[in-house]
Amino acid sequence: MNPIVPVVLSGGSGTRLWPLSREKYPKQLLPLVDDQSMLQATVARMDGIPGVGDPLLVCNEEHRFVVAEQLRLLGKRGKVILEPVGRNTAPALTLAALYASRGGSDPVLVVMPADHVILDTAAFQAAVVKAASLADAGLAVTFGITPDCPETGYGYIQKGAPLAGEAGVFQLARFVEKPGRAVAQGYLDSGEYLWNSGLFVMRASVWLAALDACRPDILAACRRALEEGSVDGDFVRVARDTFAACPADSIDYAVMERLTSGQAGLPASAVIPLTAGWSDVGAWDALWKVLPKCDRGNASRGDVLLESCSDTLAISEGRLVACVGVSNLVVVETDDAVLVAHHDATQDVKKIVDRLKAEQRSVAQWHRKVFRPWGWYDGVDAGARFQVKRICVKPGASLSLQMHHHRAEHWVVVSGTAQVTKGEEIFLVSENQSTYIPLGVTHRLKNPGIVPLEMIEVQSGSYLGEDDIVRFDDTYGRS
Repeated sequence: MNPIVPVVLSGGSGTRLWPLSREKYPKQLLPLVDDQSMLQATVARMDGIPGVGDPLLVCNEEHRFVVAEQLRLLGKRGKVILEPVGRNTAPALTLAALYASRGGSDPVLVVMPADHVILDTAAFQAAVVKAASLADAGLAVTFGITPDCPETGYGYIQKGAPLAGEAGVFQLARFVEKPGRAVAQGYLDSGEYLWNSGLFVMRASVWLAALDACRPDILAACRRALEEGSVDGDFVRVARDTFAACPADSIDYAVMERLTSGQAGLPASAVIPLTAGWSDVGAWDALWKVLPKCDRGNASRGDVLLESCSDTLAISEGRLVACVGVSNLVVVETDDAVLVAHHDATQDVKKIVDRLKAEQRSVAQWHRKVFRPWGWYDGVDAGARFQVKRICVKPGASLSLQMHHHRAEHWVVVSGTAQVTKGEEIFLVSENQSTYIPLGVTHRLKNPGIVPLEMIEVQSGSYLGEDDIVRFDDTYGRS
């Protein structure tokens, strides 16, 4: 059997899970269900399956350092293909299939969105083993989730006849769009329909041949973008302009929905029903459904007190959240925003995000705490002509050699030791010591020690935006 390569697609923005999920730090990077992020859980879900190799991830270029760090914390190695712009899942999978096929290899790809929850890992792995065997024989396989309610937020797959000689496997009859309530109830009652999971298993060559038959324009654009790109350590960079010109399409629309048409060049297909506690966690009510609850249906995380509440999800990222006498609510507190929504309206959270973007408010994109390849910073306070940040630099890491046109900076070391470059000087600053960086002076901050460096930065000047940075040298390849 060909080797198995997990392909993790991590391009979503998760706007319906605002304010925890932000465009620059979306839901797949967050630990929403347990201590692992959803991306880490997706990768770890394949552990123990025979023949599984290193994962291949496809993500937004802006998330590359966080994704790489989360892989490192799992103790995993794998290549990360960077998308300079989003072009939906079909081009993302095509980049992965082309890269996995280099040197004449033809692995079985297990394609998984990074932002799904699967509670029963054993059931999932058993289904993957069965699907991988079928895929190795040339089939395009998908998983259909056994429905337990007339869900209107998912697309559906209609099962065809049982696949000869394969218990629990069916031919693909058709894909259908998200139905209305009455139609969804009919699907549930018939027993012929499954929820479309967005999980696929097939050999790399099978996907590429099917795409060539259905969307040769996408295949050609992705092939050129990869050929014109480069490999930078664990990062695979595609050519920005070439990939930006690639048509956008989903795996379903580009190929999977055409597999029952009898079109020449398309592979045989199959669907495996899956009952494994799956959820795409598309909105807050979906997260509430998969979290552990008390006997009154409440789920909570963080510093939360609930009194006479029922069927409520309450999350605190810092401050105490107290709810009294409420039901069917979602309450989410972060350090810069609070969301209160009825369960039935959680799909409309995206409308709030759209309004925030229209008003150009950064809270739609950024958390107050912003992660960087060298560590993180937290915007503690801001006002006219000043802002205060708490900065943490990982051991051995350094910021870029840079300069600002519009602001000066005062650094106070709280713990650890800082190596500071200021103009032509290089010196150490220890705990309870400080230094001042005047406007226009080239500078760099480095942690030469073995413990994290924590410091307070006070900025002052006429303009304090993050784009007032001129980088002269950067360890992490940022412009």
